[in-house]
Amino acid sequence: MKRWIPIFVLVLGWMQPQGRAADAPLTTLHAVTALTNQQADRRLPVAFEATVTYFRSYEHTLFVQDGDDSIFINAHAAPKLVPGDRIMVKGQTEGSFRPIVVSSEITFVRHASLPVPVRATFEKMIRGELDGLYVAVRGTVVAANLSLTSGVSVTQLELRMHGGMVRVTLDSSDPDPLRGLLGAEVEVTGVLSGQFDGKLEVVGLLIHSTSISDLKVLRRPTINAWSQPVTPMDQILKSSNVEDLSRHVRVEGVLTYYRQNSMAILQDGERSIRVETPQIDRLQVGDRAEAIGVPTVENNFLTLKLGQIRTTGTAPAIIPPLLAWDGIASGKHAFNLVSVEGTVVSQVREHSQDVYIISSGGHLFSATIRHAFVYEWNVRRVLPPMPQIRSGSKVRVTGVAILEDGNPYNGAMAFGILLRRYADVEVLAPPPLVNVQNLLMLASVLLALVFVAGARGWSLEYRMRRQTAHAAMVERSRSGILEDISRARPLNQILKKTTEVVTYRLQGALSWCELDDGTLIGKRPGEPYRIQLEIVERSIRSHSGKLLGTLFAAVDPRTRARDTAPDALSNAAQLAALAIETSGLYSDLVHRSEFDLLTDVHNRFSLERQLDRLIEGERREDATFGLIYIDLDGFKPINDQYGHRVGDLYLQESAMRMKQQLRPADMLARLGGDEFAALVPMVRNRSDVAEIASRLEHCFQEPFVLDGYSISGTASVGLALFPEDGASTDSLLSAADAAMYVAKHTRQNRMEATAD
Repeated sequence: MKRWIPIFVLVLGWMQPQGRAADAPLTTLHAVTALTNQQADRRLPVAFEATVTYFRSYEHTLFVQDGDDSIFINAHAAPKLVPGDRIMVKGQTEGSFRPIVVSSEITFVRHASLPVPVRATFEKMIRGELDGLYVAVRGTVVAANLSLTSGVSVTQLELRMHGGMVRVTLDSSDPDPLRGLLGAEVEVTGVLSGQFDGKLEVVGLLIHSTSISDLKVLRRPTINAWSQPVTPMDQILKSSNVEDLSRHVRVEGVLTYYRQNSMAILQDGERSIRVETPQIDRLQVGDRAEAIGVPTVENNFLTLKLGQIRTTGTAPAIIPPLLAWDGIASGKHAFNLVSVEGTVVSQVREHSQDVYIISSGGHLFSATIRHAFVYEWNVRRVLPPMPQIRSGSKVRVTGVAILEDGNPYNGAMAFGILLRRYADVEVLAPPPLVNVQNLLMLASVLLALVFVAGARGWSLEYRMRRQTAHAAMVERSRSGILEDISRARPLNQILKKTTEVVTYRLQGALSWCELDDGTLIGKRPGEPYRIQLEIVERSIRSHSGKLLGTLFAAVDPRTRARDTAPDALSNAAQLAALAIETSGLYSDLVHRSEFDLLTDVHNRFSLERQLDRLIEGERREDATFGLIYIDLDGFKPINDQYGHRVGDLYLQESAMRMKQQLRPADMLARLGGDEFAALVPMVRNRSDVAEIASRLEHCFQEPFVLDGYSISGTASVGLALFPEDGASTDSLLSAADAAMYVAKHTRQNRMEATAD
């Protein structure tokens, strides 16, 4: 029997993990939210019902709630959802700021009601008590703008509440509701979440709202912010009224960086914080330290301002991890002590710092050591020499990672390394023997030997060769400029090359061009030097004699350049005139090919090309957009009765009215005669397109006052939705055209029935 005991132990040991793998899924949201991050990291299966409180499809962002429990879901391949939908969520748990769910399947169950929003105070929100819940907040609007998230336009508000600031994003790109909001007291309903940096540290509060209807204005501002008198720039603080009730906080860690009267960095494990301090005490980097200061957020990074620091003894050395460029650029190690390897590109001494430029993984970053301050009055600072590291050397840099921005959702972020001492740049390997610098040195030696050996013959032919090379260089430059003109390169680049040719021909004399619109291209001398130089100029004129600009050259009257300047400027002026006229002709042709010359809106060709692009892009992203067909009713009688001039004015005024009803991203085009079309991207459903179509139809209600006549007009509109009504350009245009004719005949039948 004893022989079987080890076998039973092995069998039980094998069965135990098998049982874990077959764990039953968590079937309630409460059971999921009760997990710790460590438990959630085991990727436990879930299958529960909950109500959608917020959904943003293009970012896979989904918040759900069931009773008092809520959670964030990384929603891949989710159906189209709206707040209030009851759904079944299947997937796995994952640790984050708090447990989240990564979905594998989301099924619509039914449409229910949204939960009653929780009345939220800033204190409860900042403590994390309401994270992920559907809340209602009240505050004063201090900023209201259109912004971008994942390339999509949204409305962004900054609310001042009692206790702090809260950011609100509403999924709306309409700028009209933002007018007059500054200073208004509002109530916003939405889902509460934290704003995080790359280390998942909370740096602010964010309310996600689905629609502009989630914003209610409780009290309009007493004055319009744009109507108040202008304040002189040096007196703006007279309008400042700040009451900061923030408490001091105390933190502990190892002092990894310290610069007197500027900044210190404290690190505790994987967490670190920047402390802005006016201290000039001599503190030892590497010691255990504690800091007291006022908490704030700078560039999405937690910061202590007005800090006071003291060391409390020695601490075990922090071993910096060796990271690649993208590991630091992710933001997960911001303000941490790190190491990174790369190749020295260059180095430079500046007034207040020494900088090494280093290449790592095809990217550049700077490694900087700040010069120490000297606080004795009238003491001249003597800096130690900067260690010279040859370009191409492989080095390992150790220091504090400083990033420009802490938003981890903006992708890789530019960073620099703050060095504590010169020894933080460790040379791992010298430049390879076969490198550009050594080859240049070898080539220089060989050229010097050749020069010495053939000095006599070369000196006899020098002048002829120089003249030949000079002429060839000028001709190549002229040919290059003509090629740029034929290829419709940017005008500024062509004119810059033209002035450079003049400079070359005049042996380095500065040359520049001033166009008739005031644009300055090239280099001109400063005022102190112009007194010693002679300014030669030539007009740039078109074939018709119109003045297009002037070419200048500043030459030393004591040199031969004074004699050749008129000829050089004349040749350059001819090239410049050709470039300016060709650029204007090309711009005019491009505009004529894409825009209707009468109404100055896009033409049919431009619309169909944009439709093709949009169909290809939306098909890949499984998105939708709308097309609206507009026909001006009764245009022919207007043309016949009032004449072609009034008819043209009617078309122009109609186009202007319709453009005013569209959003910035929408596109209006004239298809021909009295037919127009509007391309409406970034819509969720047919009702969004119908709302814009209704605005287009109603903009004709006011009479047209044209050339002394008052003319009433109407328009018939029809709409089509991609891909529901058509998946190609022709099918969408046909569907919208057919819908327009149905609307037109319906209107005519209704008018005839009313007349009877």
